[in-house]
Amino acid sequence: MKKRAGIDREVTAKWRPQTRLVRGGTMRSEHGETSEAIFVTSGFSYDTAESAEARFDGREDGYTYSRQTNPTVTMFEERMALIEGAEVGKATATGMAAMTTALLAGLKAGDHVVGGRALFGSCRYLMDTLLPQFGIETTVVDGRDTEAWARAVRPNTRVFFFETPANPTLDIVDIRAIADIAHAHDIRVIVDNVFATPLLQKPLELGADIVCYSATKHIDGQGRCLGGMILCDRAFHDDYLYPFHRHTGPMLAPFEAWVLLKSLETLELRVTKMCENAAVVADHLAERLPGVRYPGRTDFDQHELAMRQMTLGGSVVTMELPGGRDSAFRLMNALEIIDISNNIGDARTIITHPATTTHKAVEPADQREMGITPGMLRLSVGLEDARDLIADLDQAIEAAGG
Repeated sequence: MKKRAGIDREVTAKWRPQTRLVRGGTMRSEHGETSEAIFVTSGFSYDTAESAEARFDGREDGYTYSRQTNPTVTMFEERMALIEGAEVGKATATGMAAMTTALLAGLKAGDHVVGGRALFGSCRYLMDTLLPQFGIETTVVDGRDTEAWARAVRPNTRVFFFETPANPTLDIVDIRAIADIAHAHDIRVIVDNVFATPLLQKPLELGADIVCYSATKHIDGQGRCLGGMILCDRAFHDDYLYPFHRHTGPMLAPFEAWVLLKSLETLELRVTKMCENAAVVADHLAERLPGVRYPGRTDFDQHELAMRQMTLGGSVVTMELPGGRDSAFRLMNALEIIDISNNIGDARTIITHPATTTHKAVEPADQREMGITPGMLRLSVGLEDARDLIADLDQAIEAAGG
């Protein structure tokens, strides 16, 4: 396996973000391929028994087993680390594998985790059900209330965990302020940065310790595969993340890593256009419906904080249908272009009803606590012509009685 400049941090440090998206982390075999190779193999051979021993005890570089490391996956991890500005990245099979691994790797029974109230439904499951099953105490706070985080700290608090912008309410958490509180008490900060992508928001620069992604979303962005990513410093990786990952096996497969590598080449182009479209669509929807929320609009209640942390408003818009669930369903069923689906960050515009899909498993009382209502719709704006999207939404609003 021939290493090229793309995996040399001294060289890539000189590169601008778009160059890193295309070339970061690239390794070439002896064949000199221009597109990254897919190493579809479970294991690797060794020239000698001594070499095998040396690889397993860390004295010799190289690969041993694809559950631990794989060349194609390594390239994806390295490229993501370069984009994020992290010392190291660890890829997982799904976004939820990334969230679960990032939490469990550094926790034990008796520890305490504070989480933001507004999280993806499965992340709320981690907070409300899974962690307590392992003897880990949890507290959920309104992530927007900085003082609530400080009040929730206990002597055994080990992690602050939140998503910003949050799914689906778009709540914004002040990353720097929360990180300052956490670090005063030796607490680790884990941020789910899926909605913002690594291009619009840099949690590590704002004080976070670990950043997680569902690579299924904008990073793939074309509805083809699942994947996740954890980005952190070398110490957390070596002491907690790598041993947990190695022995529990949430590894990303080589083919999916290759798909995600190719997707990163167009990430900036896609995300920028999605955000431009979302801003246009949000402005139009605000003239038609009450309760339209978009971080890039000045009427968004946390607009100043959002724009302090993010470079653009993102690709997700939420709206509130006054008629509740029935009106929301009528609108969705009348759409002709926009798909009803529960993904985000796709090239295709997608709409979903969070209360009955992504957050279906969350108790109704907890949904209300999170700010999810029966009339809420989440719109992930894609790459179509914004004028066509607006026309489709207009006729659907009329059909819903709006």
